[in-house]
Amino acid sequence: MTRTPYGADPPAQPSLRRSLGVVDGVAIAASSTAATTSIGIGLGVTAGVVGLHLPAIMLLAFLPILGIAGAYSRLNRVEPNAGNGYVWVGRSLTPWLGFLVGWVNIVATVAFLAYTTAVTGSAVLQLAGEAGLHRVVGLALDPGSTAQTTAVGLVVLIAVTVTAVTGVRTAARLQTGLLVFEYAVLLGFCGYGIVTGPHPFRLSWFDPFAIPSASALAQGLLLSVFCYWGFEAAFSVNEEVRDARDASRAGTITLLTMLALFLLGSVAFQRVLSQQELAGHGPQGLAYFGDRLASQPLAALPLVALMFSAVASLQAGVIPTARAMFAMSRDRTLGTVWAKVSPRYGTPAAGTLLIGGLAAAVAALSLVIPRLSDMIMATVNAVGIVVALSYALTALAAAARFRGLLRQDWRQGIRAVVLPALSALALLGLGGYLGWSFYTSTDHLALRADNGWFLLLMPTLMVASGFVAAAWAKWVRRSPYFRTGHGTDADAPQLLATHS
Repeated sequence: MTRTPYGADPPAQPSLRRSLGVVDGVAIAASSTAATTSIGIGLGVTAGVVGLHLPAIMLLAFLPILGIAGAYSRLNRVEPNAGNGYVWVGRSLTPWLGFLVGWVNIVATVAFLAYTTAVTGSAVLQLAGEAGLHRVVGLALDPGSTAQTTAVGLVVLIAVTVTAVTGVRTAARLQTGLLVFEYAVLLGFCGYGIVTGPHPFRLSWFDPFAIPSASALAQGLLLSVFCYWGFEAAFSVNEEVRDARDASRAGTITLLTMLALFLLGSVAFQRVLSQQELAGHGPQGLAYFGDRLASQPLAALPLVALMFSAVASLQAGVIPTARAMFAMSRDRTLGTVWAKVSPRYGTPAAGTLLIGGLAAAVAALSLVIPRLSDMIMATVNAVGIVVALSYALTALAAAARFRGLLRQDWRQGIRAVVLPALSALALLGLGGYLGWSFYTSTDHLALRADNGWFLLLMPTLMVASGFVAAAWAKWVRRSPYFRTGHGTDADAPQLLATHS
């Protein structure tokens, strides 16, 4: 009898239901990127670093991200897999780095979900205040309180997690409806702000050389990369689209849409708000922007859009993370629970619920940072560094895999090898420089968002935990992934799992 290289015939693998098209992929990726949340919160945070140069930093950050998107699209064309970067880096570079990419994306998304949980709660409390509800059971409602916003956001997180379990198609339809409303509000208010804003338009807003310092440039770029983060969610459902090429199309459409929205939003904000107003209102930036342009009840529309964006972002964060862990689980690099597929819904239901639970637990732990704005800054900086690392490794995997094109077709070689490699080096240099600036900015550790050692400790722990988990998968779980670097073939004949 013929045996497999691992000593036993592999069991039939679970498969996901193919039900999505390009529009569904765009809805998932756009919700994961969360343009409304990034504009409403991220622009104020970034303005506190780079001043009135938001359009410049958004354009500059788009360049390496465009190279990363090209790498994702080309890799997806030859090997569509729900594990995407985890599989591609493991095959082209080394399984250790492949596992690290999968792991840090999971950890970063859980941290992002915890932060978005609080953002969602903040939007709900701000809306309550606009409606005249300022106290509940004697408690004064404070949209800047991490405790209150987290408590309210957890209720929403539970609801969207349950919705994600019932089917990715259902979730995509919900997100499409939310996106249509969000973008209509964004386009309306930002367009009106550009036309009527009291501050004159200046070409210097687009000049990256006018940014105050190299450190401000690096941190601003990292914050902007974080804003673009999420377009690759289109590739996380590449085993659930009817045509694998639809995932690439959805990712590209999403990224170009985000660029247009971020430029529109940054110019509009700077036309309407001063630098002090931009930096000073942080998490409540979009609500303040709406109040400056309209009276109630119209002024509340941007806040409603922010709430919808946060809700969609929560759900969109749960969906790709559960798929990534599904792919890792079927390779035995994670426990079997993550690969259980619901026979009713055709989704990794158990993993989806567990991801929601983990995010809720981390959100609760975030209560050690009492102010929402501090929590946002700490999370964005930590996630930004590990996202830059993950993107860079995936781009290097594409450059290594397609390096033969440099000899065969120099035009294709530039697109498939040179541009991804340059994008990867830019992101690695950016993350390294920012990490060094965090390290040298202080001489002690404190649990504050302005403490450099704390900001550096968070991404360091994320990466270190990845190597520990990889060692466990290799030597305790004895995953075949570490022998071959290959993930389970998504197109191999598979059976729908009905685990008990």
